[in-house]
Amino acid sequence: MADGEDGVDRIQAAWQRERPGMPVASIGVITRIWRIAKLLDDERRRTDARAGMDAATRDLLSTLRRAGPPYRLAAGEIARQSLVSAGAISQRVARAEQRGLVRRSRGGDDGRSVLVELTDTGHRLIEDHVDDLLHHEETLLDSLDAAQREQLTGLLRVLLGDLTERFGAEDRP
Repeated sequence: MADGEDGVDRIQAAWQRERPGMPVASIGVITRIWRIAKLLDDERRRTDARAGMDAATRDLLSTLRRAGPPYRLAAGEIARQSLVSAGAISQRVARAEQRGLVRRSRGGDDGRSVLVELTDTGHRLIEDHVDDLLHHEETLLDSLDAAQREQLTGLLRVLLGDLTERFGAEDRP
């Protein structure tokens, strides 16, 4: 899209017309971020579907893969990194275990913690999928040159850091 007016500009102008003096500049940033997030989420779901994977399974396998060898984490740590409840992780692990993508074992001194580990099948699946996903997502940024990407990355880092602190959220991987 060229540097011309878009739908967000029209929303911003309409609010300015209807509510003169109301601060509407945030619409130009936040509404665009929401729309971009929706477009990217939809596209990532389509990419996942082509690989026969859902977002929850991708998140589980990716979390384990990023942990490094032996690609094993406690279920509680997976929940912490994934920003979901322990119950949700339990369901994800059960589905992935049925597909042969992960295996569970007991860990800790008392054997009460649950460890989740990638199987060879799960490792191959996430390796192939991440390769496809990241190469595809790289093409989604083709409209930005390297300097623009770096600038946008820096600006988004500042905004995310401020909002994370402001809302008392945890900066998680």
